[in-house]
Amino acid sequence: MVPERSLAVLHAIVSDYVALNEPVGSKSIVERHSFGVSAATIRNDMALLEDDELIAQTHTSSGRVPTDKGYRLYVDTLAKLRPMTAAQRSAIERFLGESSDLDDVMARTVRLLSQLTNQVAVVQYPSLRTVAVRHIDLVALGENRVLCVLILGNGVVEQQTAMLPAERANEPWLTAVRERIAANIVGQDIDAADRAVAELAATVHTLVGPADAPLAELVLGAVSQQLQANRSDRIAVAGAANLTRPGEFAGALPTVLEAIEEQVTLLRLFGELVQDERDIAASIGRENEAYGLSDASIIATNYEQLGASRLGVLGPLRMDYAGNIQAVRAVARYLNKLLSEDR
Repeated sequence: MVPERSLAVLHAIVSDYVALNEPVGSKSIVERHSFGVSAATIRNDMALLEDDELIAQTHTSSGRVPTDKGYRLYVDTLAKLRPMTAAQRSAIERFLGESSDLDDVMARTVRLLSQLTNQVAVVQYPSLRTVAVRHIDLVALGENRVLCVLILGNGVVEQQTAMLPAERANEPWLTAVRERIAANIVGQDIDAADRAVAELAATVHTLVGPADAPLAELVLGAVSQQLQANRSDRIAVAGAANLTRPGEFAGALPTVLEAIEEQVTLLRLFGELVQDERDIAASIGRENEAYGLSDASIIATNYEQLGASRLGVLGPLRMDYAGNIQAVRAVARYLNKLLSEDR
């Protein structure tokens, strides 16, 4: 157990180091914070923190900086978070409310979160596996091009073009194919609809005849790709330029950028984050070693009441944890509200 005053000194060291990007000494703490004790007493507290490996001395005769373990204790013992101003809350709601579709919502969310935190922002697309197919349409764009339009129960609209090798995309033929597909997938959830399309493809010769089977297979393939795109996990990312600030990652930057580019890594990490009683998940430094991100910290939370999709920020160990946690929570709350209204 860390004594109460020593814990307060740790919080002071973290906040000062985040703000100034310089090792923090006892004299600086006395001048910047109202502890009501001498610098010698603060040095004793710092010695206890150093013994517990919560802070470290980077150079002889220099001040102290937090360690991974120190950042972890700091985050775990954050009692108060700075509330967002009314102007900030209004800006979040207005900016997200101007979105035109799901892709725009996700893009706006990560742009906004990156601007609020000055970190890399990441958001998982909402889970659509249990969403039902509401409508399907096939529209001829020419004699050999078909636009497949898929509308889901949550209002998401997917469009994809199928190229046909022959001039056969006439309206009567498309209507017959559309009606057969619709009869099997409308009202089904994404997983069930994709299985139904696969079954139709397996029996397509009996549905449209041998001559038209190759054409129908191409249309079914386009529908299947649309369904599978909504089954797979997807993420949106913004703010990668924030990683290039001098001194934040140094030699680890290529590894961090590679992890961001490899979306599978972030999805795995998001999936394994454990939330605390504040519904916030924090993974700090060496806790991310398995993902090649031992020099980074991640703050995240769920934004779907009935799902497991998350949004959060990724940045260096020296980040504004209190401010970032508050921003992540606020954006998640408004994103969930917006998606719930759309449903």
